[in-house]
Amino acid sequence: MGTTAEPAVERESEGGGRGAEEEEREELKDVERGEVGFQGGVAGSLQNQTDFHTSMMQSLDRTNPLRIAINGGKRVTTPPPAHASIPRSTPTPSHASVPRSTPTPQSVATLNSRNYTNRISLLLFVLHLVMAFGLVGFLVFKAVQGLVEASEENKRKERTFLKHFVPQVEAASFLSITLAFAWQKAVRKWPQFMVHFILWSTFSMSLSAGALLLCFQTPPTDGVGVCFIAFAIGSGLYACWVSQRTRFCCSIFLKSLEPVSKFRDINRPTYAMLGAGFLWMSFWILAVIGALNFYLPPLIIIAMVLSLAWVTEVMRNIANITVSRVIALYYLRGMQSSTQFCFQRALTYNLGSACLGSLFVPAIEALRIVARGLNLLEGEDEFMFSCAHCCLRVMDSIFRHGNGWAFVQIAAYGKGFVKASQDTWALFEQQEMERIVDSDITSSICFLTGVCSGSICVIVVAAWTFTVHKSFTATISLLAFFVGYLMTRIAMALPHACVNCYYVCYAENPGNMLFDNTIKDNRNMLKLEQDVVVPTPRVPPRFRRA
Repeated sequence: MGTTAEPAVERESEGGGRGAEEEEREELKDVERGEVGFQGGVAGSLQNQTDFHTSMMQSLDRTNPLRIAINGGKRVTTPPPAHASIPRSTPTPSHASVPRSTPTPQSVATLNSRNYTNRISLLLFVLHLVMAFGLVGFLVFKAVQGLVEASEENKRKERTFLKHFVPQVEAASFLSITLAFAWQKAVRKWPQFMVHFILWSTFSMSLSAGALLLCFQTPPTDGVGVCFIAFAIGSGLYACWVSQRTRFCCSIFLKSLEPVSKFRDINRPTYAMLGAGFLWMSFWILAVIGALNFYLPPLIIIAMVLSLAWVTEVMRNIANITVSRVIALYYLRGMQSSTQFCFQRALTYNLGSACLGSLFVPAIEALRIVARGLNLLEGEDEFMFSCAHCCLRVMDSIFRHGNGWAFVQIAAYGKGFVKASQDTWALFEQQEMERIVDSDITSSICFLTGVCSGSICVIVVAAWTFTVHKSFTATISLLAFFVGYLMTRIAMALPHACVNCYYVCYAENPGNMLFDNTIKDNRNMLKLEQDVVVPTPRVPPRFRRA
């Protein structure tokens, strides 16, 4: 590992003794269980003894030679014996005295915060989870009861669902997990190729799924097929629009994924979340069949869909926070931390922030995209333009208080979701990185990967269902898309978290030797383009046609 920023250590008081120094060292080691070492210690082993004595002499206080400055503080040494003419100090281990790079402003104690974040959101999610478990269990019981005690008509109906509904959805779940592992492995191994491949494969797969559904020539499949084709057209236009940003995105992916190889077990939380998601979806599918034998089936199924979306989003952000803590501590402190301990923190102390972020971040980002699209309508209607501009300002203000970049500081420092969002955006503004993070397409790449997996599941499941039971084709196609999208998003949490950590940790300490000039060069290029580009003047009214 290369040299990184040293841990920030609080100043000792002038009367502090040996015990205070030992307590600080114990606190430093307690920052993360399973710690292998600090990069500063590696760097210290490369320094020779002459450099050590030089650093000790440079730390002498000018006004009083008997005081030695330790990490910015002062400590009074023990007076030497009377026969000694030259004061000496007992040397400490080299890793404790070698000067390192400028520390970040956070203190060591905050890295090991044991406070539960966003407790109200945590309480609401736990209550929701208890209700969801109760509802799913009750509806599974109703499904079994319908097979045993219901009338012959209901029994025949449920047998039809079990025969022509459950196998396809379970197959979509297996296929989505396979695609999720394949996407993540491919992105980690060939990031430069996969960025372009994901952009255009999403266009082709969604277009193929829409065309297939239109070929079935039934009203439900025609409606779903038109939606897929419309999205395919939009994704194709988006791929053309962001073609100039793909080179920078590939560079960030390539650089941010480098630390992943140092942590062999970093994927285990993702595997655990995918396994839990698959089991939950299996029971959820049986509960959908039971809901058909209960009151108000449409409302119950809609509530179950929303609950499933929130639960899987929380699973994704748990994996996101786990990876973010591992990678952030590597960047900020040079630590090879325990993935298992980080996973435990994400499931306990940081779970409230994951729940709150999962509930609001997708909605905030979607509304912000809509506001930006409306802001592009700079036509002659001044009222429409002013409304769009006002909406964009409001969404930008909300985005400062809730954004996906906050998960890095939630993982590293144990902050609440709103506080982490504000501090992270303040760091971006301090380093003049707002335009860079606004133009980043990593989240779009992860989103389109989920859409591509969902479209592949639709192609497979729709063709299968149409041959065995035509009336279920549209419903199962939508459900297969939903399952494929959610499972793939969980798997793509790892590369997404690595990119977020690279941006946020760079903003916190740009002088870290682990970072190159990729962000700096792109920032300078954006500044140059902003200075050169001149807005196109409008045609004067007298030259316009009447």
